[in-house]
Amino acid sequence: MLKVVLAGLGVRGRHWAEVIARSQRAELLAFVDPSVEALARALSEFGERPAFATLEAALGALTDVDALVLANPPMRREGIVRLACALKLPMLIEKPLALDLGEALKLVQIAESAAVSLMVGLNFRYLPVTKALMRLLADDAVGRPEFARFTYERWRDGRRPDLNDYPLVMDHPMLWEQSIHHFDLMRFVYGQAPLRLQCQTWNPPWSMYAGDSNVSALIEFEGGMRVNYQGTWQGSWAAPAFEWRSDCAAGIITQRDQFGALFYARRDEAALRSVPLPPHERWISETAALFAAFLDHVLDGAPLQCSGRDHLMSLAMLEACVQSSAKGAGVLIGEVLPGGTERL
Repeated sequence: MLKVVLAGLGVRGRHWAEVIARSQRAELLAFVDPSVEALARALSEFGERPAFATLEAALGALTDVDALVLANPPMRREGIVRLACALKLPMLIEKPLALDLGEALKLVQIAESAAVSLMVGLNFRYLPVTKALMRLLADDAVGRPEFARFTYERWRDGRRPDLNDYPLVMDHPMLWEQSIHHFDLMRFVYGQAPLRLQCQTWNPPWSMYAGDSNVSALIEFEGGMRVNYQGTWQGSWAAPAFEWRSDCAAGIITQRDQFGALFYARRDEAALRSVPLPPHERWISETAALFAAFLDHVLDGAPLQCSGRDHLMSLAMLEACVQSSAKGAGVLIGEVLPGGTERL
């Protein structure tokens, strides 16, 4: 049993508490959150266990911790990462690793220098629909993908009490909190590294967010794949919309819900074919699969998935978007970091 301390009990942290508590291979050892109310709610929902306001206090009091799950906000994580590395505790950290590419690179280097595993919580890689989409591509059902359109439209009321509120004051909340998932999925599913981005970000006049909630980007990958991306957190309709359509050499694959609704068709077919998917408990099933991969790595020595090092390339895409929008010109991924992509 891997004894795990969970830090952060917001929306995502409660998903993690559910997943760890259900696990047959891990023990939810303690909670950490600065909010007295959040700690009380977690103890009520998941049972009595040690609870602390800070991770420093928890690790100072507990002597049998094996690993950390960090679901706290992505700001000022260096102290936490250094402490975990000093104690040789593997970490699973919610995305994004940081809100700045340089800071994220520093965190990865700290963990690598200490030979401590750092996994990033990219749960959308573990959705059944993602796995099914990748099988369609691997089986060559409609040929090689050449271009795609990815649309995500949502009215995210950042003032709702059940949502994290720190995105309200971020510079680029849509990019760093939501698009990070989408960009990571593109890299993962197509198996290609990003080459160049042309992007604009902006805010509609009714936006409640301080930073830009709209993103429009043309993304070019090294294998020739191109994706037109549009994402918004301030779409002016409460009903969400999602479509990821990949145009391939002999047909299309289209996903019409971020958790399912996968179809494909060959070029001359009049109707889409539905792809059957297994039952899925939203936010829990895919998080459990992500956690299982972490357990496989820590307990059994399996290769580390969703590594901090790999995550840097997705963060570089976000940084390229920010720079492209500011300059009004395309940005090469190799220009984002001094020394080019080999630094990643």
